[in-house]
Amino acid sequence: MSPLLELAGVGASYGGRRIIEEISLRVEAGEIATIIGHNGSGKSTLLKAIFNLVPWRTGVIRFGGRDLGRLAPDRILAAGISYIPQNRSVFPRLTVADNLRMGAYLLRDAGLARERTRAVEALFPVLVERREQLAGTMSGGEQRMLEVARALVMEPKLIMLDEPSIGLAPKMVDAVFRAVRLLRDQGKAVLMVEQNVTKALAISDRGYVMELGRIRLEDRAASLIGDERVKRLYLGRRAAAS
Repeated sequence: MSPLLELAGVGASYGGRRIIEEISLRVEAGEIATIIGHNGSGKSTLLKAIFNLVPWRTGVIRFGGRDLGRLAPDRILAAGISYIPQNRSVFPRLTVADNLRMGAYLLRDAGLARERTRAVEALFPVLVERREQLAGTMSGGEQRMLEVARALVMEPKLIMLDEPSIGLAPKMVDAVFRAVRLLRDQGKAVLMVEQNVTKALAISDRGYVMELGRIRLEDRAASLIGDERVKRLYLGRRAAAS
């Protein structure tokens, strides 16, 4: 059976400078896959390439067996992939309710949009409590929850998250990772870039290690946690035998 998302030989450039090259990876339906690596390794560029937000890319990207080719980002969203970037993407001067309505902008059926919004609010009760609050006045963690909820209104099959815990207090970091697990429990696939390696791999099914624009390691997440190279380079531990 084919994976939900499959990349083969994907490369991407900005201004003629190659950022990633020969990337091959897969994400199965209903699993969390996490990409780790040092800053500048190309992780964020990879997510942008999948969503066709880079000026130039090569290789093949298939989703549900369909070649995404040169589809525009709105068509990729309609196909079932949502992308939440590293920088906050809420509409700060709109209320929580209005932000959720913006998540349904591709839906022509107003009744369906209301139905999906209610379903999303049931998953994140805090958003119901804050429905009339301006999104820009919420904490960073609450804004992340709103971004995830807004993405879910379109009922994506795959959600891509770029550094979901960055800049958050420890309590909100835990809340964000609980939300990621909730996505998997809801049957969604998640492709996540994350610097909090320990927490990210602990909730993931599959892991990828990127260095200098290439995938250097791929394994089950539990195996990567125990890999001496990963411990030494990303978990801040010395290898057992040194």
